[in-house]
Amino acid sequence: MRLPVKGRVKVALLAATLLFAAPASAQAPGDTLVVPVPGTDIVVVLAWIPAPEPFWMAVHEVTHDQFAPFRYRRLDGDDGAPSYDADAVTRPSPPYEDPVHGMGKGSHPAGGMTRLAALRYARWLSEKTGRLFRLPTEAEWELACRAGGTGQYGLAAGGSVLDSVAWYEGNSRGAFHPVAEKRPNAWGLHDMHGNVAEWVMAGDPRARGVVRGGAFDDPAEALRCDARVEESAAWKRRDPQIPKSRWWNTDSPHVGFRLVSPAADHAPEAIRAYWAELLGR
Repeated sequence: MRLPVKGRVKVALLAATLLFAAPASAQAPGDTLVVPVPGTDIVVVLAWIPAPEPFWMAVHEVTHDQFAPFRYRRLDGDDGAPSYDADAVTRPSPPYEDPVHGMGKGSHPAGGMTRLAALRYARWLSEKTGRLFRLPTEAEWELACRAGGTGQYGLAAGGSVLDSVAWYEGNSRGAFHPVAEKRPNAWGLHDMHGNVAEWVMAGDPRARGVVRGGAFDDPAEALRCDARVEESAAWKRRDPQIPKSRWWNTDSPHVGFRLVSPAADHAPEAIRAYWAELLGR
């Protein structure tokens, strides 16, 4: 599968550095794991998160390039445009309009998808890699955000310090930016504050969703580790379809996601059972 190259250099270098630096047995904050995605030229880089039940978390939000193999059957249509997979059950149908309003490509965050689409991507990635990937719970996300500290920004944040770790209303110029351009927190996680808000698991997947972390168009206080925003009907305001898209929002370019993976390996049948229980077969 051919993927766009422009804009991916920073993320590729980050992944390569972590790949060679990753210890054989990662058990400390900052240790990393690199998971290739078979059939593509992308990888998922994970950081070790210490907790009573430790887990791995992606070091940055899912990017446009990482989402593309799920979104498209192939990227080499006759006219040079992406070609959509005919299987709309497992892959997103075409959006009514660009879900990120012209901001997304390459190593920029994937955005504008519904929580269902994020969950479907996690299921697809689990099947592709043989490793369970899922959305973090709210408790997991907040623990990772604080990175072992008690502050609201994962470090002593304020003024220029917040600028060093987050894209937000005060410095983003009204758009999100490529992932991992800002400093990581103490556990090696980039963009936990700002850039795009991140879907988390909060109860039944059919209930109203929740995002954490704030976004590029939010004020500093909305980036706190304990800040949470419930999904809004306004995020589909301009979608004229009946019913409205299950996959895309027309008015939430500020929403994306990152994934976590359990510390323990799971057998393929256990992974399938997890997703069958959560999303059905």
